[in-house]
Amino acid sequence: MSIERNRRTKRVKRTMRSASNTVTYGAVMLLGALVRKLSRKQTRRLACVIGDFMHRGIGLRRDLVYRNLSLTFPEKSSEEIGRIATAMYRNVAGTLLEVLRLPLICNRDDAAALVDIKGDEAFWEWHRSGTTGAVMVSAHYGNWELMAMAFGLLICPVTIIVKRLRNERVDRKMNEYRTMRGNSVVYPKQSVREGLRLLQSGGTLAILGDQSDPDEVNFGEFLGRRTTMFHGAAFFALRANVPLFVPTCTSNGDGRYTINITRVNTADLTFNKADIATLAVRYTSAIEAQIRRRPEEWFWLHDRWKRGRD
Repeated sequence: MSIERNRRTKRVKRTMRSASNTVTYGAVMLLGALVRKLSRKQTRRLACVIGDFMHRGIGLRRDLVYRNLSLTFPEKSSEEIGRIATAMYRNVAGTLLEVLRLPLICNRDDAAALVDIKGDEAFWEWHRSGTTGAVMVSAHYGNWELMAMAFGLLICPVTIIVKRLRNERVDRKMNEYRTMRGNSVVYPKQSVREGLRLLQSGGTLAILGDQSDPDEVNFGEFLGRRTTMFHGAAFFALRANVPLFVPTCTSNGDGRYTINITRVNTADLTFNKADIATLAVRYTSAIEAQIRRRPEEWFWLHDRWKRGRD
């Protein structure tokens, strides 16, 4: 009886999870249909409403956000922390709505109307040469999904390492959006083989390197606090002997965005464990510097330090 009861419980849970996923997918699709009919100005206004509701209404991870901000910026007053949090929630909502508007970006002109790309000389030299692959390592900062599509249209197609979402239908739709203008995606389990093959053939690999590593392989500091560190971008760049760049996408405040791209020095490094760790520290420092400049654009909702606590 106990075994049969457990089976029934599992079936009920699967049914409820499936129903929940269906409702979530339907809500996302409905919201997408709505925002694609709105103007960009109306979309920004809606993002503020949704962001404020997440922040003040339901308090989505609010304690975690305020804790993260307060520990990262102990010199800031509670009022300053509150202003950053308000802007962060609005930015998260705006990023979601921009993702749902990605199908409206059909060509280079559409991308150029939304995004300016500013790279250092090393980046433009790499782009002009067109002779080697590259690793782009960024963060959940600004509008990272728009950045990938715009980069693919304005510079060159990229292959993005993406984490599989729990909702399979939402996951498929997200990947459909990510790949509809020439980019491609690969999941982490296939990324080593596919990523190296891509880089060796002159392709560009994109990675978000700011989240917690569930495998807890490497540790270091991020924004002054001990936590796990992803070394994947460093591994790919040094193993394939290609340049590594850090692009970040910031809002201009008027509905447009600027992608800033800088090269991280690898000239003194070779493919070994110590140098991989050194390179990871270098690009992490570049990401940290951007977050400190404009903290409201980083995804503070993520429990980045959950695996590094003493």
